[in-house]
Amino acid sequence: MKYCSSCGSKVELIIPEGDNRQRHVCPACQTIHYQNPNMVTGCIPEWEDKILLCKRAIEPRLGLWTLPAGFMENDESNMEGAAREAMEEANAVMREMQLFSVFSIPHINQVYTMYRGVLHKGEASAGDESEDVRLVTREEVPWELIAFPVIRETLKLYYQDLERGEFSTHYGEIIKLSPEKIEVRHF
Repeated sequence: MKYCSSCGSKVELIIPEGDNRQRHVCPACQTIHYQNPNMVTGCIPEWEDKILLCKRAIEPRLGLWTLPAGFMENDESNMEGAAREAMEEANAVMREMQLFSVFSIPHINQVYTMYRGVLHKGEASAGDESEDVRLVTREEVPWELIAFPVIRETLKLYYQDLERGEFSTHYGEIIKLSPEKIEVRHF
């Protein structure tokens, strides 16, 4: 950030009084510009013994597979955002949604929330952000072509719970250790 969105003056990166982090602060109008993590929400659309995956038609990770998910919008709940993303990416109407996982990803300033839900009538088709959508069994999941580590981890947990015959809510962090290596922590 270079300029204040309130008055247009040049901002400074300082630790405001009573704070413990550097913030962009406008010396002219004293506005403190907080930058907070982005909320990403999505779902695991279930139909019979399959789940719905979307092949990305946009960057990042163009051409790879993911679950329908994206950034929350203002004026919507987390669950509403997950259902909206399923509609936008897969023309999928979701029912009976329940929170499945919450992952913090500090190195990209994101928090992911994923819901399990029933895909209404098992119907879906590619939306603007998807090149293709597909209902897949566990054996058909293209593990090497999953777009994001958080989606891969969510799917692993989903199938572990499915095998166990009981679903629970999962919490964790995905920590970047190096450009090629991550660590997943579960709580």
